[in-house]
Amino acid sequence: MEKEIVFAGGCFWGVDAYFKDVLGVIETKTGYANGNTKNPTYEDVCAGIATHAEVVYIKYDGNKTNLNILLDHFFRIVNPYTLNKQGNDIGIQYRSGIYYSNLDDKKIVADYINKLQAKSDRKIVVAVEELRNFYEAEEYHQDYLTKNPKGYCHIDLGLLKEEEKNPGK
Repeated sequence: MEKEIVFAGGCFWGVDAYFKDVLGVIETKTGYANGNTKNPTYEDVCAGIATHAEVVYIKYDGNKTNLNILLDHFFRIVNPYTLNKQGNDIGIQYRSGIYYSNLDDKKIVADYINKLQAKSDRKIVVAVEELRNFYEAEEYHQDYLTKNPKGYCHIDLGLLKEEEKNPGK
């Protein structure tokens, strides 16, 4: 039972590196979502010409994991209280977001965030939207931190515990 979700959590390199090793994740792709133009380039997004978020498309096996577990991981690696900023990355392309293509997922995400919000007096600013568009990022952005192990990453990849990892990946 394959399912999909798209997460935006700042620079997509770290989000991709983290989620590709999560138990039950079949595939990840870096890309650009929910913006104003077709086929944006990295340069367009960085310059603000394209209003897309840097995102990671995640295909997962619903028999091995579920959206709530993936949301646990997502909220472990993002600061849900900062608008258009994660780590040292600042700009609309670095906004946090959860983009769904299944209406059942919208309710799961809303319930999850409502429970999280009830525990905090700070406003959670993670966007929750239907996935309107997704464009795969350039090849050099795919698996970037695997290809460039000393590359920049605002995420502590050590937060993924051994028992949460996909064996063999």
